[in-house]
Amino acid sequence: MGVNEPQRGEPREIRVEIGELALNGFAVDPERVSDAFEHELTRLVRAHGVPLASDGAVAVGALTDLPTLPAGLTARRLGQELARAVHEGLSGHGEVTP
Repeated sequence: MGVNEPQRGEPREIRVEIGELALNGFAVDPERVSDAFEHELTRLVRAHGVPLASDGAVAVGALTDLPTLPAGLTARRLGQELARAVHEGLSGHGEVTP
């Protein structure tokens, strides 16, 4: 089995669609936040997968009970922290609503 081939039972593709990132109270460039968010979430999914989807496709309507982030973060850091919070939610931490 090659390094890039999925092992038995692993999904070949993971697709995460985020309808909206609301950045209320942050004075940052939303595009830079979005770019950093996408980069970090992609890295986390590649490294750790999405445990909630381990049994097949899953649709999540909302993730709640995620940590509060300080308003003074840079756009890059805010995107990274948002991605980590979302990945934590997709890993079974926080409240998930279908």
